[in-house]
Amino acid sequence: MKLFHRLKKQDMAGRAGRVPRHIAIIMDGNGRWAKRRGLPRTAGHSAGAENFRRIATYCKNIGVKYLTVYAFSTENWKRAEDEVSTIMNLLGKYLLEAIEKMERDGIKLVIFGDITRLPRNLAELVDVTRDINKRVEGFQVNVCINYGGRDEIIKAAERWAREKRPGSTLDEDTFAGYLYSAGVPDPDLVIRPGGEKRISNFLLWQSAYAEYYFTDRLWPDITEKDIDRAIEWFDSRERRFGGI
Repeated sequence: MKLFHRLKKQDMAGRAGRVPRHIAIIMDGNGRWAKRRGLPRTAGHSAGAENFRRIATYCKNIGVKYLTVYAFSTENWKRAEDEVSTIMNLLGKYLLEAIEKMERDGIKLVIFGDITRLPRNLAELVDVTRDINKRVEGFQVNVCINYGGRDEIIKAAERWAREKRPGSTLDEDTFAGYLYSAGVPDPDLVIRPGGEKRISNFLLWQSAYAEYYFTDRLWPDITEKDIDRAIEWFDSRERRFGGI
């Protein structure tokens, strides 16, 4: 919370704030968090969902403009049926809550991923959020559901191939317009809890020049102070984007 107050003072003084415009988070470690406590993995996902609400609110309050979270990957269908069902139920619950608050709180909720495989009720809720987004401006939360970076790139290439005009050429800006993240600036900072040192097929195109912050803390244990530490570390980085 100290970082928030310091940043507000900096903004009031007319200086640029230190908060990244776009933060992405791989919400990893829910299952291990539950196992360490002798609980079923599903309990870890419930705890992780509650933490997502808290951290998303904090990011909005400190001035982050975009938050992208990895909720369910294309590979996660391989997990036990009861675990997948729990995750889908939690996602449905969150979408219902968001639908009630999006316009009131000025929050856009965008889903990145292939929703065709989602349960019908979940896909219908996604459609509702899309309609509300047309009327909302402000903090944007992107939730990656049935998402995989490679899958996203393949689908974008297929869409471009279907729609391309004779003689047209493909450049990076054009291709980016076919991704789920079209119109969203690339993430500045990617936070990876859980102790793993890999990107796990997350935002492969978009995070080409993102700064990656790794921590051993499991996602349900991540607090506002952890977000502060990640942002302070990010602020210490010299981002040259391939230059000298």
